[in-house]
Amino acid sequence: MRLRLIEGVHAAGREVLAIYSRDFSVETKADESPLTEADMASHHALVALLGEVTPQVPVLSEESGEIPFETRRGWERYWLIDPLDGTKEFIGKNGEFTLNVALVERGVPVFGIVHAPVLETTWIGQVGQGASKWQAGETVPIRVRELPDPSEAPWKVVGSRRHGAEAFEAFCAGLPAHECVSMGSSLKLCLVAEGAADLYPRLAPTSEWDTAAAQAVVTAAGGEVLDATTLEPLRCNRQESVLNPFFIVCGQRDERWESALRASLER
Repeated sequence: MRLRLIEGVHAAGREVLAIYSRDFSVETKADESPLTEADMASHHALVALLGEVTPQVPVLSEESGEIPFETRRGWERYWLIDPLDGTKEFIGKNGEFTLNVALVERGVPVFGIVHAPVLETTWIGQVGQGASKWQAGETVPIRVRELPDPSEAPWKVVGSRRHGAEAFEAFCAGLPAHECVSMGSSLKLCLVAEGAADLYPRLAPTSEWDTAAAQAVVTAAGGEVLDATTLEPLRCNRQESVLNPFFIVCGQRDERWESALRASLER
């Protein structure tokens, strides 16, 4: 099943790339966010894939019609997908967009695929069984890195290219020696998962489908995705709204960044 899922996500990615390489239409959704024909092509391809592989498991997609919480709350196990995470990056043609597919069990993302078609890279994680990175036909295991001594090597902090810059800067101001990198979509979580970054504070709105697949990858790689206020793991499908609280992605806990986070939230 795992191989079939990866192949299917790659096939959806090829459909997205075909649209990316030409002129395409852009609409505006009710929440003022953009929608392209690539979002919908990926949505239909991924929903069909999951319906074929696991017909008994319900699917919630960003581009699905609204599914009431009264229905969703009874789901012990379901697929949560973002057909095109980083639509603004797609429109801007910088390559920093992904297709995200997550399996959620009792509110916990336990399996995830994050595919970046332009980068020809895929991150896969299954909680309890580890995480890997597929690139150029080769698959290698990945793991979060140990937080370095900042007097010897700066921490690497990744932030959103478009959201929450002021809060991000406030957080970074409280850190020891560090380097910052800006990037779009769920690629930021994947950088922590593979040990290329140490921290990703997200102090701006996101939805569960934006993060669930990459959260599974991070967790499988030994890291955590934590509510920024409670420092408890993010959970899905716990309320009517699918909005996440602010959160932080880390390879390991450390009082220095926790203190900086608290200060940034108190501003």
